[in-house]
Amino acid sequence: MTIRVVLASLIPILWETGVGADVTKPIAAPLVGGMITSTIHVLILVPVFFAFMKARALKRETLKLEQDVGANQAGEQQ
Repeated sequence: MTIRVVLASLIPILWETGVGADVTKPIAAPLVGGMITSTIHVLILVPVFFAFMKARALKRETLKLEQDVGANQAGEQQ
């Protein structure tokens, strides 16, 4: 939601043609690009990366499932 507000406020600056537009356009353009790419990174790439790493750890049997951890802890308490 924050990204929508930032983009909504920066888009008009990119289309501006009045006085001072030559100063504000070079500032707004990288901000818009950065907001879009960071959104893609956070919402798509990071979850895919973590899912890949979890699948890899499960395949190598280096990741213990929560049920296994709970069973081991119950066994240690007895």
